[in-house]
Amino acid sequence: MSSHPSTDERRGRLLQRLTIAWNVAEVGITITLGVVAGSLALVAFGMDSLVEVFASLVVLWHMGAERGDDDRDDRARRFVGLAFLLLAAYLLVAGVRALWTEADPDSSPLGIAYLSLTVVVMFSLAAAKRTVGERLASEPFLAEARMTFLDGCLAALILVALALNSLFGWWWADAGAALVVAAAAAREAWELLVDDDEPVLLV
Repeated sequence: MSSHPSTDERRGRLLQRLTIAWNVAEVGITITLGVVAGSLALVAFGMDSLVEVFASLVVLWHMGAERGDDDRDDRARRFVGLAFLLLAAYLLVAGVRALWTEADPDSSPLGIAYLSLTVVVMFSLAAAKRTVGERLASEPFLAEARMTFLDGCLAALILVALALNSLFGWWWADAGAALVVAAAAAREAWELLVDDDEPVLLV
């Protein structure tokens, strides 16, 4: 990129840094709440936040490239795709295990309150990133915006799951939410890592 970043480039970097700061805090908060309540969904959400931090760092790295650097574009896209894939794999394994063992998490009023706020923050960040990504014509940036949107969906699903478990004792909703998001993450990974029906090299 040029030595004088455009307004959209500066805004894009700010959005990524805000996402990183929020998600770093989110990792500690949600994993702690998840361990206390025995909630797989909350712990999984903390792990998702780690993936989101990685994706944001990848996009910041990509924004430091010169325009038209196709190799760097491809590497950035693959890295974000791999992040989606790792998230999907983790949620799939953890969700199936929770259903198999009939894990029954405790209610988590603090988790419900925090996720309510997170839903608003993630959807707002995703909308802003999508706008900037379209203006910059940056596929990696748009892919990371989709990940932020997915993060918001995950927060909403887990919020509903925690509420159902708290109100009705539906223990399986906790793991079910993780599995739904695993499917969505796997779809995003497929779209980013597959080109013309042929696997994209990951190195």
